[in-house]
Amino acid sequence: MRLVIVTGLSGAGKTQALRILEDLGFFCVDNLPPTLIPKFLELCSQSSREINKIAVVVDIRGGEFFDALFEVLADLEQEGLRYEILFLETSDATLVRRYKESRRAHPLSVDGEILQSIQRERERLRELKGRAHKIIDTSEMTPQQLKEELTGLFGEQAVGAPLRVTVVSFGYKYGIPLDSDLVFDVRFLPNPHYDPALRPLTGNDPQVQEYVCQAPLGREFVGRFLDFIDYLIPHYVREGKATLTIAIGCTGGQHRSVVLANLLGEHLAAQGYRVAVRHRDISRK
Repeated sequence: MRLVIVTGLSGAGKTQALRILEDLGFFCVDNLPPTLIPKFLELCSQSSREINKIAVVVDIRGGEFFDALFEVLADLEQEGLRYEILFLETSDATLVRRYKESRRAHPLSVDGEILQSIQRERERLRELKGRAHKIIDTSEMTPQQLKEELTGLFGEQAVGAPLRVTVVSFGYKYGIPLDSDLVFDVRFLPNPHYDPALRPLTGNDPQVQEYVCQAPLGREFVGRFLDFIDYLIPHYVREGKATLTIAIGCTGGQHRSVVLANLLGEHLAAQGYRVAVRHRDISRK
């Protein structure tokens, strides 16, 4: 039986994630009090219908019942029941915008102060986030991108499949992706931004790729960078890691990081890894 515990910040997309998991064949329950998880698993095991994939949302809406989660997880571990914690994360600015657009109150709100409520929730979820098996930052994700991410993690094709690597290019001026496992700073490479002919282009354009990779420093770095990744990944695979998120950042996330993310994605795909490349900030100005 595969049990996925979906949790994270209010407004980060847990309901949407649950719908996606339901489409992937999971038996789903929203806002289940943690103390009921063992009983729920027992009922599923006794069902005449074969239920072998279960997803439950557990979050601070459970109030005082939420505090029992760690005790329940310990009991599951003692009984030899495996579980996966999926934690959905989002930036404060995105959450504030979402709450203002929906005009809904934050579950911890007592005085209407959205930001303070978000910060209280972050503090309450800090330990749980540290125990998560997978953290997804939905700040800049479209619904389709979230679906692709979850399908790669929990779809039928993910069972027994090679390591799934997500390569994200980003701009440091907009912050580091919160769900990164590895972060590489390529701001030391020659910057196409200062070439008037290249500035309007992106790292997807051949002219920018040549500018970054054909410079002596760029050529040397690409070789060393790919060798380093080739050294690291087999160790992650041996440790049983199913997913790996590699973030590559430059100043604005439009040129150098995009070039390197594309190169790395192609390099890993050629070796048989499941690869998704996402350019988080390529459209920002």
